[in-house]
Amino acid sequence: MIEAVLFDFGGVILSSPFEAFADYEAEIGLPPDTIRKINSTNPDTNAWAQFERREVGPEEFSRLFEEEASALGHELNAQRILEGLHGTVRPSMVEALNNCASKFKTAMLTNNITPMREQDLDEDVQTVVEIFDILVESSIEGCRKPEERFYEIACERLNVEPERCVFLDDLGINLKPARAMGMTTIKVVEPEKAIKELYEILGFPAD
Repeated sequence: MIEAVLFDFGGVILSSPFEAFADYEAEIGLPPDTIRKINSTNPDTNAWAQFERREVGPEEFSRLFEEEASALGHELNAQRILEGLHGTVRPSMVEALNNCASKFKTAMLTNNITPMREQDLDEDVQTVVEIFDILVESSIEGCRKPEERFYEIACERLNVEPERCVFLDDLGINLKPARAMGMTTIKVVEPEKAIKELYEILGFPAD
C-alpha cells in the first residue's frame, strides 16, 4: 500500500533545465547534449556533483566546470549554464501534486545548488514548494541523487518504508537506486503520461 509520493523538482514539477542547455549549445555551436556529457563524466566527483553538495561555491564551480569542458575539447561559459537552471511551473504536475498531498505524504527530492529557503523564488514556485510535507535538498544534506542515502533521508523523515513510496524523476540514473530499494518509480518524459501512470498506481480515477 502506497503511503508517500516523492517528486523531483526540476524536470518534473518544473520544466527541464535540459531545454535551456540545448538552447545554449545551439547558440554557441556545441554538439547536442555536450553539457549532459560533461555532467555524466565522473558524475560522483565532478564540478556539478561538488556544487550540488555545496562543497564548492559558484566561482570555483565555474572554473572547474569550464576545465572539464576544455578537457573534452569544448569552450563554454559556466555562468550561462547556471542561468538556465530556473524552469517554469507545469500546471498539470502541480495539480497532480495537490491531489497526492490530499491523501498521501509528499516530499520533494532535489539536487540543487542553493537551498530553497535562500532563493528568491517566484510566487508561483514558492506556492508549490509549500505544498510538500518535506524537502530533501542536496545543498543541505551533503549528499545527492543517485546516492542511496539521499532516498533514505526522505523515508526516515516521512516515517515510511521505501516499498510504500512512489518516486517520479526525469532521469533514469536517479530512479535506479530508488527502485532497488523497493520504491515504485516513474520516469517523467511526457508529463501527462507520467501523471496517468501515477494515478493508476494510486488508484485515482481517470479524468
